[in-house]
Amino acid sequence: MQFSCGKLAVPLSYADPSGGKVDLFVMRVHPKSQKQSDHLGSLLVNPGGPGESGINLAAGLVNALSPRLFAHFDLIGFDPRGVGLSAPVQCISDKQKDALAALDPDVRTAAGRAAAKAAAASVAKGCVAKYGSELADYNTEETARDMDVIRRAVGDAKLNYLGYSYGTRLGAVYAHEFPTRLRAMVLDGPQDPGTPTMQFLDEQTRALEQAFNQFAASCLATTACAVLKNPRAAVQALIASADRKPIPTSRKGDNRKATGGIVTIAVTAALYDPNSWPALGAALVNARRGDAAGLFTLADNYTGRDQTTGRYNSSLDAETTINCNDSATPISDTEVAATAGRWIAEYPLFGKNSAADLYNCYGWPPSGHQLPTASAPGAPPILVIGTVHDPITPYAQAGALAKALGSGVVLSWAGSGHTAYPKTACVRGVVDDYLISASAPSHDSCPAS
Repeated sequence: MQFSCGKLAVPLSYADPSGGKVDLFVMRVHPKSQKQSDHLGSLLVNPGGPGESGINLAAGLVNALSPRLFAHFDLIGFDPRGVGLSAPVQCISDKQKDALAALDPDVRTAAGRAAAKAAAASVAKGCVAKYGSELADYNTEETARDMDVIRRAVGDAKLNYLGYSYGTRLGAVYAHEFPTRLRAMVLDGPQDPGTPTMQFLDEQTRALEQAFNQFAASCLATTACAVLKNPRAAVQALIASADRKPIPTSRKGDNRKATGGIVTIAVTAALYDPNSWPALGAALVNARRGDAAGLFTLADNYTGRDQTTGRYNSSLDAETTINCNDSATPISDTEVAATAGRWIAEYPLFGKNSAADLYNCYGWPPSGHQLPTASAPGAPPILVIGTVHDPITPYAQAGALAKALGSGVVLSWAGSGHTAYPKTACVRGVVDDYLISASAPSHDSCPAS
């Protein structure tokens, strides 16, 4: 493989293309064995978040994608504006991030709502103070336009794209803006931009509860984890006790104590991938014995906190900025309190946390870049992959996004964890065939293994 990297200047605001610029960091992976006669273009990738590095994703995919795919495509990774090496947004202090992770408010109560709003307003105030009006330019709509600049820069007449999780939202916006500039697009772990925030959180929280049931069954099948006896009851009790008396860690030099907020983050993080379930089981067992080290390991990996230095990366800054700039959904305290009551009753493990998330953008100024619908008239077939037991992007979102696009075709994977490609031979084969042919697949489902 031949690797090359560089920076690509794009307008900070496409409404004022002659104004300020932002440099995007872009990496190209070219297979040396690729024949020019077989070359179909470049495959642009995005890992999601928002806030995750596309450079890191491309590097990781080098050994994961099939030689068959590399026979036809170069691989292009980029850090979106505000992320990683592309003018990263950095406006939330490490101290604030520690406090946000530990926060576990019950927004059914006035005190809980006040705590959640104060934390979000403090973040918004700091980010606006640092970036001013330019803060609004870090959003999905502008990033989709950046993707079209990248397409032109690498010399492709039409875009080939692979997006995961939030990357499906980004891909859907590109398809809406530039439907006739698409050759092939794979959206894995989809989010329909048209789904209201409250509806998406409701679906996601239900999916998390269902994924936890899968973890619990796996836990009880192993001797080490089965000591929990009832994993759901054990976690509920642990969250409640940690909020009353936070749990210390045996990790040397770490003076933090795990609240219910940390427990919830750790559990959520492990549900992304069934390979993390044994670590979660061990962390829960040890936390009940008074050591939160395993919980902090899971939570820190999720929040981007370095376990040695205690410093955070800028993923939360970017995630908050982009998500809040994309959204213009107002919500009242009355709505939050009522929703919290319903979710906590229906989703006893994750309902409280999800309800508090309704305040994540409290105090954030309107950006003027609310997400458009995903409709993409004139676009070619777009492959949308839904994982039946996905805890983060609920399976129902696959059908919703495919329908909204108009040309979406759903591939269902009967697996667990977040996203599907290239985890099994069936999924890999369907996706590779589609990317190479740019034609809708002949079948619409793959087994779990």
